[in-house]
Amino acid sequence: MVENLALLSASELSALYRSRKASPVEAARAVLAQIESLNPVLNAFCWLDANAALESARASEDRWRRGENLSPLDGVPTTVKDLSVTRGWPTRRGSRAISARGPWLEDSPSVARMREAGAVLLGKTTVPELGAAHLTRSELCGITRNPWNPEKTPGGSSGGASASLAGGMGTIALGSDAAGSIRGPSSVTGVFGLKTTFGRVADYPSSYLGTLAVVGPMTRTVADAALCMNIITRPDPRDSYALPGGDFDFVAALKGDLTGLRVAYSPTLGFADIAPEVAAIVANGVKLLEQLGAEVDLVEHVFDDPGEVLTTLMLPGVANAFRVFGFTAADKALMNPRLLDSAEKGARIPVVEFLAAREKREQLGALMRRFHERYDILVTPARSLPAIGADEDRPSDPRYRNITDSMSLNSAFNLTKQPAASVPVGSTADGLPVGMQVVGPLYADALVMRVCHAMEMARPFAKPDLDRARRFPVDRPVPRGIESMHEALSELAAA
Repeated sequence: MVENLALLSASELSALYRSRKASPVEAARAVLAQIESLNPVLNAFCWLDANAALESARASEDRWRRGENLSPLDGVPTTVKDLSVTRGWPTRRGSRAISARGPWLEDSPSVARMREAGAVLLGKTTVPELGAAHLTRSELCGITRNPWNPEKTPGGSSGGASASLAGGMGTIALGSDAAGSIRGPSSVTGVFGLKTTFGRVADYPSSYLGTLAVVGPMTRTVADAALCMNIITRPDPRDSYALPGGDFDFVAALKGDLTGLRVAYSPTLGFADIAPEVAAIVANGVKLLEQLGAEVDLVEHVFDDPGEVLTTLMLPGVANAFRVFGFTAADKALMNPRLLDSAEKGARIPVVEFLAAREKREQLGALMRRFHERYDILVTPARSLPAIGADEDRPSDPRYRNITDSMSLNSAFNLTKQPAASVPVGSTADGLPVGMQVVGPLYADALVMRVCHAMEMARPFAKPDLDRARRFPVDRPVPRGIESMHEALSELAAA
């Protein structure tokens, strides 16, 4: 008897479809049942289209029956982060200030490629307002929670994506990352997440944060991410920054051992505060790399804290979002005051100061190019601490109160545009997942994935106790994210 299809990988589903031991319709129904039982606790969705998903699954089932599947991901349940535009579905970016009315006429490139590949699109996953926070909470959609412990956050801004994955409410999630928004959530929910090389995955409309942001896959196995990369790296003319698309096979590139791989292990990069338990878990993951044949050097200092550079570049990006969406005074009255404050600060940053920060960014990129002449891979903790409370801006746990920037390890590699992933390497005594960050040279996305895949094969990723999550008390049977969808449907019907 086939186990719960909602918890299987895309690779496993594809094999079952091919052998006719399971069908895309059965998989879609299993995932929808999982959503019905867990989303009231986790609140991972702000849009769910069960009818469209089942219609897509029936079409996929017919293709598999005829032996005409569009790709290995044909019929695989997939979610889209609510920062990526989707044809026919509102993209409100976690904000009450963005109307559901649209019109919503096109898919972003990654969504379009997945749709062309036959993936079953389930809906949109929750984000903090405009994606501008390290946990997923908004006035529009409420609080999103972590399947490992619903009292904790699944991170941000791809928190709905990470919660849906870890909860079996989708097999592949499309995420995005401008300062750790794929890697942080992946780390705290025990899934794999890849921040791609800038330009590797075409994006449109371009991010209001400029060249900091990328789209990438989040999955429960590295092989699934490789399958997704084979699809979403196909070209799209709407993105002028996109790298040339090709026929590169990310799945085939997973093969090969790590013998002789030159790895630099930096516990703090030279500036970050790391929780001791996280540091010990990641150090144990480094030992696994050595056992797999890698040659590891300890490198205490890689560069100075680039946080000021990031802030100087990112805050004007937040201000730019207000220009892009044309928010009125009435709109701003609906928005998070902290977000308004960030936008105001960004608008006041002088152009020469912005350009000076951009110059420092270029210098950091050049430094890392030289660094990778010596080392193939850099590894660090993926996050400074485990998941904090789902409604906490700062950790209340006394063990972590001194850690002021939990994502400082991530954002540097948005500045340098390098590929970087979070791969699960263990869990705390409290049972919370911890990830290791694996960073590669520019364009070496496949190498990063090969390292992570080797680690997964040697030490398979742990899974959360979802029955325990289901027992968590909920405030409302219909989560706030789905309530926002119902409100949007009413708005659309009245238009």
